[in-house]
Amino acid sequence: MILLADGGSSNVDWRLIDNKRLILRTETKGINPYFRTREEISEEIRQNLLPKMNNYQPESIHFYGAGCANPEKNEIVRFAISGNFKTDSIKIESDLLGAAIGLCGNNAGIVCILGTGSNSCYYDGQKIIEHIPPLGYILGDEGSGAVLGRLFLGDCLKNQLTKSIKEKFLNEYNLTVSDILEKIYKLPMPNRFLASITYFIKENIDDYSIKNIVNKAFKDFFLKNVKQYDYKNHKTYFSGSVAFHFQDILKTVADELNITIGEIVQSPMEKLEKRFMI
Repeated sequence: MILLADGGSSNVDWRLIDNKRLILRTETKGINPYFRTREEISEEIRQNLLPKMNNYQPESIHFYGAGCANPEKNEIVRFAISGNFKTDSIKIESDLLGAAIGLCGNNAGIVCILGTGSNSCYYDGQKIIEHIPPLGYILGDEGSGAVLGRLFLGDCLKNQLTKSIKEKFLNEYNLTVSDILEKIYKLPMPNRFLASITYFIKENIDDYSIKNIVNKAFKDFFLKNVKQYDYKNHKTYFSGSVAFHFQDILKTVADELNITIGEIVQSPMEKLEKRFMI
């Protein structure tokens, strides 16, 4: 029995597989060791995953998660998981590798994630060969939900968008400028708050100034990340909610930059799950 997880900063998709058969599908809140402590991750698993497991005990656990790209951070997640399950077979890898395995299998390609955060790599069909560091939503994460939210708020509060859009946003989210500043600079996990604004961005994408923000963010992502790989000889694959819901704009920007898109999925889990059932 295998417990498989695709973990982002906002949520984790869990699948329990036994003898090539799906036993359980569920979600918990995001598990990213850069934003949550070992104790918080353990508590998330104990409260929101274990009650749904129906006393099943997986023989092995494969966790592909955001922020799980170095041994020190991986150990935070490993210890949190091991405290809740009896198995010693726990494999912690990056969500980027999970996306690569799911989307490309044994084929080479450029694999990208555009969700709350963003990431990219060149995958040779077996492992990640090249990787441009994402650097988080302050220094990088171009094209991510958090950065789209940050760019939108900056333009909105500095009156670079129309007055009607600004008023509509503040009214729909029931926010004041003080509320926004507190959520970003004082409350925990501001990246989630920023990423939540993508719902408003999507609903109002026909507004030229908003569409321009998304266009610019995606262009930055391609220029600063994808174009550093061998994009002329390999297709580029995407997973993540932002890539999926804004795929029309993403494809348009890619065409303008002569980048070939292979596939765009909201989550690589369906494909990843099938590969564990082979």
